[in-house]
Amino acid sequence: MNCELCTTPGGTFLWEDPRCRVVQADEPGYPGFCRVIWKSHVREMTDLSLADRLHCMNVVFAVERAMRDALSPAKINLASLGNFVAHVHWHVIPRFTDDPHFPQPVWATRQRDNRTAPLNLGALAEKICAELMQL
Repeated sequence: MNCELCTTPGGTFLWEDPRCRVVQADEPGYPGFCRVIWKSHVREMTDLSLADRLHCMNVVFAVERAMRDALSPAKINLASLGNFVAHVHWHVIPRFTDDPHFPQPVWATRQRDNRTAPLNLGALAEKICAELMQL
């Protein structure tokens, strides 16, 4: 099996528990972009037990709450695509009106150059860990 999310962290490590990890993705123009990655190789959410599905989504929602609180984005995009990497993972993407693709999806045609406004990503990491400690 050659699964990128089984063999690499998938981003900069922020948090983990026995079932999943949260990483910050290195996506130019999208500071704060995070992934929630299920640790075992599972292709679809419905392959998880009900308890594991609930846990995964609780982690996604905790990351979203932390992101909203730390970064005040215009919108949060949640996506679980897995067409290229067939391993359960969720993208949690803060969207800003000056990001490269807003208001289009991040995978659409670029609308402008990368945003230049700085974000406090340290505060985001702290808030994510604080939210996840409550699970």
